[in-house]
Amino acid sequence: MKFISARKIVLEKPLSELDQLVLRFVNIVQKYTSYVIISGYVAILLGRSRGTEDVDLFVKKMSFEDFMLFYTDLKNEGFWCLNADDVKEIYSYLVDGLAVRFAINGETIPNFEVKFALKPIQLVTFDDCIEVVTEQGVIIISSLERQIAFKRYYLMSDKDLEDAKHVEEVFKGHIDVEKIKKYKVFLENYNE
Repeated sequence: MKFISARKIVLEKPLSELDQLVLRFVNIVQKYTSYVIISGYVAILLGRSRGTEDVDLFVKKMSFEDFMLFYTDLKNEGFWCLNADDVKEIYSYLVDGLAVRFAINGETIPNFEVKFALKPIQLVTFDDCIEVVTEQGVIIISSLERQIAFKRYYLMSDKDLEDAKHVEEVFKGHIDVEKIKKYKVFLENYNE
């Protein structure tokens, strides 16, 4: 793994089946809107050895017309929505700030938990996201500092704390500690 800059990492590991599935999914997403992967899969992509049932991502809000095209594309590529079959219902969930899940037809795990980034705390994720360049394509993830702060000061489960620790260890010397502190203060003052 090569840390090129605060906005770019080159991943030199062989891609797992999950990594390949993520690339397949995000290649569809990026035709219609911007996305950022957040939470546990980030640590997994960056070398942490653990399983996951879902891959969480924020997407920028799209029009209903674009969402219909996106949903049709997903269906044509072998994905289904676990929440509903009706495209209007799925879109209404997203507009209401709820997440929807997509998986390979006939499967429920792993799934992609997709949420429109509507709140300021979600939208800022796009401001300092990172390109992870793999041999088969690019995956966009949240900043390392945001990842660490949210895992350590917001989510705080044992698994989350281990994820944060892994990211810190792998990128020692490349982490902006002041940025983590700013996220911490932000999270302490954050009210949904």
